[in-house]
Amino acid sequence: MSPNPYLLAADNPQALVELLKENPSLASGQDEHGYSLVHAAASYNHLDLLRSLIRDYKVPVDIKDEDGETALFVVETVDAARVLVEELGLDTKIKNDEEQTAREKFEAEAEYPEVIEYLAGLEGEAVATTVNGAEALTESLPPIPQGLNVTLGTMNEAEAGEQQADPEFRRRIEELAAREDFQTAEGQAALRQLVQEAIGGEELTEERSVRPRQD
Repeated sequence: MSPNPYLLAADNPQALVELLKENPSLASGQDEHGYSLVHAAASYNHLDLLRSLIRDYKVPVDIKDEDGETALFVVETVDAARVLVEELGLDTKIKNDEEQTAREKFEAEAEYPEVIEYLAGLEGEAVATTVNGAEALTESLPPIPQGLNVTLGTMNEAEAGEQQADPEFRRRIEELAAREDFQTAEGQAALRQLVQEAIGGEELTEERSVRPRQD
């Protein structure tokens, strides 16, 4: 009787590698629920096997099960998620049949907080932004407050020379970027708060319509 490749993917990845050498067509197989060897390798954190399935046997990294879920939906470690996304190019925005991304599913089920944090960081990928003349790596800027009008334009060199970076803001940006938790949810929240303070500063001209909060 032939060994079950899905059990090997979970318990004996090296034996599965040998089996695949004898029968490469097994690499892209799926069981009656659409569960694939890619799902199994990701779920059990067998990263070399995962890489081999995608790179050597050309299994699509976005292969889905019967619920429309890729292997990212079954990872239990940040390492497995990182291999899928950063090395193998899996799109984190893919949604299952319930219109959830992998992060949203983990959040709904209150599982794997470290994986949630990692995926959340990717979805708010850092971009270079200049605020009051100070450059920083930030997540996408917070939404513009209601009633705030923003006008984009250019300035000549003389006008540009008059615009000086706020030393205190630059210092706070540099301190924040140097923090060990800068890429975590907490660090990024602190950065958003700092950017919001800068946007709401006195140097910006804004027209606000202040309305009482409706509780």
